[in-house]
Amino acid sequence: MYVALDRGYYEEEGLDVQIIEPTDGATATLVAQQKGTFGISYQEDVTIALTAEDPLPIKAIATIIQHNTSGFVSLADSGIESPADFEGKTYAGWAGAGESAVLEACMTQAGADFSKLNIVVSDGSGFEALGSACDIMWFFEAWDCVMAEMNDVELNYMELRELDSRLDYYTPVIIASDEVLESDPEMVEAFLRATARGYEDTIQDPDGAAEILASYVTDYDVEMLKISQEYLADKFMEDTDVWGVMKDEVWDNYTEFLQEYGVIEETIPASDCYTNEFLEQ
Repeated sequence: MYVALDRGYYEEEGLDVQIIEPTDGATATLVAQQKGTFGISYQEDVTIALTAEDPLPIKAIATIIQHNTSGFVSLADSGIESPADFEGKTYAGWAGAGESAVLEACMTQAGADFSKLNIVVSDGSGFEALGSACDIMWFFEAWDCVMAEMNDVELNYMELRELDSRLDYYTPVIIASDEVLESDPEMVEAFLRATARGYEDTIQDPDGAAEILASYVTDYDVEMLKISQEYLADKFMEDTDVWGVMKDEVWDNYTEFLQEYGVIEETIPASDCYTNEFLEQ
């Protein structure tokens, strides 16, 4: 998105785009209230928002990467190599609605007792907390794992989609409100068209994309961003010829998972959660 902004792709489409970082966890609500035209969310958040007692009028309109690139991590010398080893250990997370469900599912399938896992809220210190404040965390390969590697911290990495195929859900996704989608579909198409160009450029030149990002968001080390983008370059359009496109089966599989573990009371059709109609195919 910063590439599309920097290279004038949004401007070429007649759009004046500003990128801001909202309060953690507030994106879906802000987009539903039209305090943001588009937002970055993830499949779980969208599904929960749509099945809540007071559903939010939002929908996913593109996925940024095609597969879930996250997993559980522990220190390489911890002896924790799979969810079977989680009993009696401490997990630090962000208290997401579906987080406990994922932990319970993975431990149960590995023959471990979920009730014997101690769960605490992370203080945001990342890999530095491993071995002191906790034993296990949930990391994204393109971000947390890169930072750990750059600091010579060796990890055991347990990829979620290898632990349970239903956990290969879309994260992150771009969302918009129903009102925006219904009232100005041409603008939505233009936004996604420009955004897709930004991702296509990033695939071709991840280092250049990282430098653009670093020029806008100065808090991060540019070398870390380059490693991250080099990893993600193969993920943005993995298994597809169309950036952003999503599939019913991915939504249905994870929705059924959330319902099975009590995160949501009833399943919801994939067509209520996402649409590909605004993407160029």
